Amino acid sequence: MAHIIGSRIMLREYRKEDLPAIRKWVNNYEITKNLSDAFLYPMTIEATEKRLNGKLEGKPDMQGFVIADKETEEYLGQVDLFSIDWKNRNAILGIVLAVTSDQNKGYGTESIKLMLNFAFQQMNLYRIQLHVNPKNAIAIHCYEKCGFQHEGRLRSHRFTEGEYGDDLIMGILRHEFLELNK
Repeated sequence: MAHIIGSRIMLREYRKEDLPAIRKWVNNYEITKNLSDAFLYPMTIEATEKRLNGKLEGKPDMQGFVIADKETEEYLGQVDLFSIDWKNRNAILGIVLAVTSDQNKGYGTESIKLMLNFAFQQMNLYRIQLHVNPKNAIAIHCYEKCGFQHEGRLRSHRFTEGEYGDDLIMGILRHEFLELNK
């Protein structure tokens, strides 16, 4: 498949040579604290390589891309669809930018919009959802700019830094995305 080109970034395939860039963030608490529990414990290089190999091999319920610099194709992060439900045409979105200094610069917004366009126009999905920590204001603002709507709250769903906290559920439907981006 061809790369998905944006104005400043591209979404490209995962590559074996992405391993060193991934290793830089998988054990960085500032990056992983709002991600899934897969990053709860320090990750060995072997475990990181196994996760990357899983992405390289592909799985029917997952589709993902590396967020890369448009000119150099350098790894900036990744955006993935998980738990793809082909019958009901929905999936869960996950995104990570590998360096905190790249946050709040529009890379996440551009990446998500490119991924949503791919999901709705190429994969024929109908609904994309995500979970987000209500304290993660930067992420929530990004998701709202992309058209995600607040759908609910899972009370005391996440245990972080010694306390239970809620998770927000946000989602976007195909027609909502198309209306926003016509």
